[in-house]
Amino acid sequence: MISFLVSFVALVMGYFIYGSIVERVFGPDDRDTPVKRLADGVDYVELPMWKIFMIQFLNIAGTGPIFGAIMGMWFGPAALLWIVLGCIFAGATHDYLSGMLSMRHDGGSLPFLVGKYLGGITQRVMLVLVIALMVMVGAVFVYSPAIILSGFSGTMTMWIIVIFIYYIIATLLPIDKIIGKIYPLFAVSLIFMAIALMVVLVVKMPSLPEVWEIGNMERWQTAQMVDGTDALGVVAFLQKNPIFPCLFITVACGAISGFHATQSPLMARCMASERLGRKVFYGSMITEGFVALIWATVSSYFFYAGGWREVLPAEQVDAFLAQLPGPEGKTLIQYFGAPAVVKIVCTGWLGLFGGVLAVLGVVAAPITSGDTALRCARLILAEKFHVDQRKVPYRLLVSLPVFLCAFGLLMWQVGNPDGFNVLWQYFGWANQTLSVFTLWTITVYLAIKGKPYWIMLLPSLLMTAVCITFILVSPQCLALPESVAWVTAPVVTIVAAVWFFMWKSRRKATEE
Repeated sequence: MISFLVSFVALVMGYFIYGSIVERVFGPDDRDTPVKRLADGVDYVELPMWKIFMIQFLNIAGTGPIFGAIMGMWFGPAALLWIVLGCIFAGATHDYLSGMLSMRHDGGSLPFLVGKYLGGITQRVMLVLVIALMVMVGAVFVYSPAIILSGFSGTMTMWIIVIFIYYIIATLLPIDKIIGKIYPLFAVSLIFMAIALMVVLVVKMPSLPEVWEIGNMERWQTAQMVDGTDALGVVAFLQKNPIFPCLFITVACGAISGFHATQSPLMARCMASERLGRKVFYGSMITEGFVALIWATVSSYFFYAGGWREVLPAEQVDAFLAQLPGPEGKTLIQYFGAPAVVKIVCTGWLGLFGGVLAVLGVVAAPITSGDTALRCARLILAEKFHVDQRKVPYRLLVSLPVFLCAFGLLMWQVGNPDGFNVLWQYFGWANQTLSVFTLWTITVYLAIKGKPYWIMLLPSLLMTAVCITFILVSPQCLALPESVAWVTAPVVTIVAAVWFFMWKSRRKATEE
């Protein structure tokens, strides 16, 4: 596990070294924060730093750094590189600067910031994209927890209703009444689960694919051959899903995620000092990177190092092997989805306690991301239409269209056999497209202020190329040949860079 251990150390160093550089670039000071000037007892509520950190971490985490990291390892150890480099130089920087920029603008929402620095037309596009994404998050993160909970008791319909009622209550109540009280508990359980799994990994110290084996995974594929059949299934998967750009869409939370920039304003309205920003925004993203790194390594052990044989009961191993040779046989990565891996590994390694943690991880985490997504949609619409949010009827007035859209999308998802997968694909692309808007907003802000804008320009160019190329070559979109990516990506990067420097030159000429 050399790659894992080096990556772990790199994340720690990234927080202390690169995080300090990014903090100096922005320059937090002792000015009054939004909560000092605009406290309303609803959304602008001063909270202690530790609680803000826990809420921010759970808001941005959800199941993203778990499910995304597990599926990301299907691309091989390249996922480890993307998690570490993406988290330090793109994701954590993106989260910190978007959160701090919101604080400098009275806790302004992401569409407001985009409009201020990228113009009115971009703001309108962004507003539609953000609200659509928030509604999709609310719908996607009801369905999977409801399925899991119905396996213990009750029906799926009952749990959908229960979760949605909770959404409504959490969206309307002041942030310190529910979110401020229960989120820290769930955040602790998610972190504890990751730490417990890391301890088991270190004790086992299995031999796993290392980053220098990227593109040379034959021995790992051979190790999973069963009577001449490729039980792993990674080769066929990569033929349909090229590493660039699909890996960068699959592993979002844990590397970089546009959804995070919609959540940062929630905590930017609760912080008593700008100097807490690196701990809250940069630190919570690095923590999410740790969770993603651990789950990616668990996934590597499960799929590549035969871990599935160890943690599964003998009858389940036999059942998998029995169906493998058939015409409808499924490979390991088809047979064991991300939720199944979480439950199997946690129960197998951590016993009953691990099973409880798994339920918290795959049930509580998505629910808590869903309710803050709808809360964020309420705040964005209220800000756009200048609706005061101190009174409950006004909050309900703004939230009602959001609730109806989310519920309608949820009903379509329930009635469509492939609804969840389709919705998740659109969610993944929209999420990373959101990060592109945020990255360019921050880049322009830094350029206007005469600060080192290159720290955001490079991630902006990368993610712009990723999102546009994904539309062309992804099997979920146009499915053009992979060779198209090698032409499209550099062209998009050059065009985006030329646009930025032309804008910068025009602005400088105007100022002179």
